[in-house]
Amino acid sequence: MERIANRTRLIPSLRFTAAITLSAWLAGCAVTQGTPGGEHAQPIPEAHESWFSGGLDTNIDSMDWDQINRAQDLIETGRYDEAIEHLQPLIERYVPPAYYEMAKLYDQGLGVEQDPSQAARLYGQAIEQPSSIRGHASLNLARLYLEGRGVERNDVLAYHLLWQAKEAELDRTAEVLLARLLTEGGEGVEADPELAHRLYSEAAARGEPEALEALAEAHAPGGWLEEDPARSMDYAQRYADILESEAAQGEVNAMLQLASLHSEDGLLGDQPDQRIHWLQQAAQAGDLDALARAGRDLTRDGNRQQGLELLEDAASQGSVDAMTHLGQALLEPEAGNPEPVRAERWLREAIEAGSIDARVILGRALVEGQAGLNDLPRGMGLLEQAAEQNHPQALAQLGSLYLDDERVAGQPYIAVDYLERSHELGHPWATEQLGGALLEGRGTAPDPTRAEELLEQAAERGQSGAMRILGAAYLAGEVLPYDPVRGRELLEHAAQAGDTTALTQLGEAYLDGSLEGEPREGIRLVGQAAHEGDAYAMVVLGRAYRHGDGVERDLAEANRWLTRAQEAGHESADDALTYVQRDLGAQGDIQALVAAAEDGHPGAMADLGRAFLNGEGVERDQSQAEYWLGQAHQAGHAGAAASLGRLYMDRGDDATAIEYLEAAVARGHTGARANLGEAYLAGNHVEQDVDRGLELLQQAADAGMPNAAFALGEAYQHGDGVEQNAEEAERWYQQAVDAGADYASAGLGLALMRGDGAIAQDVERGHELLLAAAEQGHPGAQASLGREYLRGVNLDRDPERGADYLYEAASQGHHSARLALAEAYLTSRGLQANQEQALLWLDNVFESEGQLAVETLRQLLSDEEAIAAAGDVEIAE
Repeated sequence: MERIANRTRLIPSLRFTAAITLSAWLAGCAVTQGTPGGEHAQPIPEAHESWFSGGLDTNIDSMDWDQINRAQDLIETGRYDEAIEHLQPLIERYVPPAYYEMAKLYDQGLGVEQDPSQAARLYGQAIEQPSSIRGHASLNLARLYLEGRGVERNDVLAYHLLWQAKEAELDRTAEVLLARLLTEGGEGVEADPELAHRLYSEAAARGEPEALEALAEAHAPGGWLEEDPARSMDYAQRYADILESEAAQGEVNAMLQLASLHSEDGLLGDQPDQRIHWLQQAAQAGDLDALARAGRDLTRDGNRQQGLELLEDAASQGSVDAMTHLGQALLEPEAGNPEPVRAERWLREAIEAGSIDARVILGRALVEGQAGLNDLPRGMGLLEQAAEQNHPQALAQLGSLYLDDERVAGQPYIAVDYLERSHELGHPWATEQLGGALLEGRGTAPDPTRAEELLEQAAERGQSGAMRILGAAYLAGEVLPYDPVRGRELLEHAAQAGDTTALTQLGEAYLDGSLEGEPREGIRLVGQAAHEGDAYAMVVLGRAYRHGDGVERDLAEANRWLTRAQEAGHESADDALTYVQRDLGAQGDIQALVAAAEDGHPGAMADLGRAFLNGEGVERDQSQAEYWLGQAHQAGHAGAAASLGRLYMDRGDDATAIEYLEAAVARGHTGARANLGEAYLAGNHVEQDVDRGLELLQQAADAGMPNAAFALGEAYQHGDGVEQNAEEAERWYQQAVDAGADYASAGLGLALMRGDGAIAQDVERGHELLLAAAEQGHPGAQASLGREYLRGVNLDRDPERGADYLYEAASQGHHSARLALAEAYLTSRGLQANQEQALLWLDNVFESEGQLAVETLRQLLSDEEAIAAAGDVEIAE
């Protein structure tokens, strides 16, 4: 406690002379006293101008000073009641130092209940008139206004009071506090970093520890002065020297500050040995909190056993912090096994001693199943108790549980209330979650503007999740404006902070085109996240290998990554892996296909059924085919139902076939619609139902099935079940042609070439269509052209071209083309039968060299009767 010098112990004549000499000078400083830097702040409030008035010091005689000095002596020895008895009469006579001494008692809670508002009132009365204690009282009152203790915070009053204290040359911390206020400014106070620097330098020159510390921080990286590591270290070392001197005198607080200087983010750099040394010094001096902190730091620095011993020592002596840290350390060991029973015992002791932090630590462990503890109701109960006392972490944890945890009945409105409360208390995770809820409209109306603001705040405070959520929102451009540059920047920052989900999302953005760049970069980023253990990244990487996105398609690699994701427990890995196994099956890996089918993948079951049906990769097995197709059908697979329908139709079980085809149609299978439509239209395998047939064929055609459109064209061309209709016939033919069906080009071409159906003859257009289909290798078009060139009715007769087209068609196995050639051969030899021998002859021709075979056919077709016979054979398309 500072003592105020007795400035009244002067001989009366000198006091009187001084009064005359100073009166004029002080009169001119009546209002500006203590405000030489007034240009940085708003004017002194009128109600408080008397605090800064000039004039002569209040006359205090020697007897009054004796009373004040006696009161100070009593205070120093802890005899506060006696001290107050000495001060009270002086207060009644308005002796400013008495007000000041009494104010300090209320400020510090010495002999009276601590009451900062009463202290502020007394400090204010102490400076109503000038006296030797005005500067000291101004400084103490300024602190209260800066901190808002006992009074409403008022930076303007604090500013003027600090200047007044500085001018009194107290050799105290007025310059430091004033510099701190001017560094960033305040409400009604303009910042002036240059002046702040000068003030700190003045105090540092006197060896003021707080000034040395402030200048060390200011010159450190990220400080508000020019970065200068050497100067920062110099100030920090000078500060440490002062602390070491104080520590040598037993000042525990100095020891703790020295420990902080040597911490990971301390001004002297991370020096664990020095940090632990000073913590142990403080502990030996009897500071249990220091012992607890030493134990905690040792535990975190890898000296686990020694740290636990110190924590248990402090805990056994009643340190609640040590109990709490010990319980937490036993739940989360960096090495070895957790000790949940011992951990819970210490946390319970801390809870019984009133530790809210211990409630939260144990509550979270019970909720999250940490170290084998698993009791959701009890954990939530502990968190609720901590939340009632406005513990930010408890509020944030409860908000998360009620918002997203599937084990808890979702109560988003309650969740948002918890998160709002935690956010107001400054918890960055709550701010992040609240921003996400407002972005998606969970538990509250969507508010993209506030969501963006909150997520930015959380991101600025290092919440990688907020960076990720915001970055993804900017890339999506749905709720927030599309901003790929900002989105990528945020995701990169989150990834650099160790958020593997952000790394995965960034990679996905390159793969799906949300971000411009090489897909290979996406693979690199997703691969990095996968190698770091992110299960979803493994799924994304597996899918990329399956589809060949940004990397060569490699089903083996896809299978490997998806298997790892499955082992890591990612919920989407099973389905993705089954698809890969199905693809492997399609490449001939029948075991992979069997595995996918046994996993219940409907498509794989259908594929396996078809494999057994067709003998692809396995021996044909009708019963196995029906079993797996049946399993797929029961799982709702439309294609399996269609395959079963065709299977039973070929078997002659029309009723069962139609039942399966109808099921396939009901599931949207367009191929089944076409098959069933043709059956109903023609009355094949089912009672004829033209309307139903047309309906199904049109549905299939509208769904993009060219064979259905072709079937409709054929029906209207030939009048199969419907009246002939040239317009409808050509419309449906053309739709199939436009869909790229070469058989439709052949069919429409033949219809136009002949003109013997609903469509009028148009030889030129028909010829063009047949040529186009023939060039695409369609055997029916080739056979039709060959026949037309041989006949010479619709086209100019050209036996050689006719022979070429018939040969091409027959070499592809076209039945009627083969019959035409065989008939020509028989006729050329005057034979009427034995077509089988003629076809054998034809096979021998095809087995010979191609050009010789063509020449043989050309010679054969030089016979007029043979030409006529070949041209008369009906060409079935």
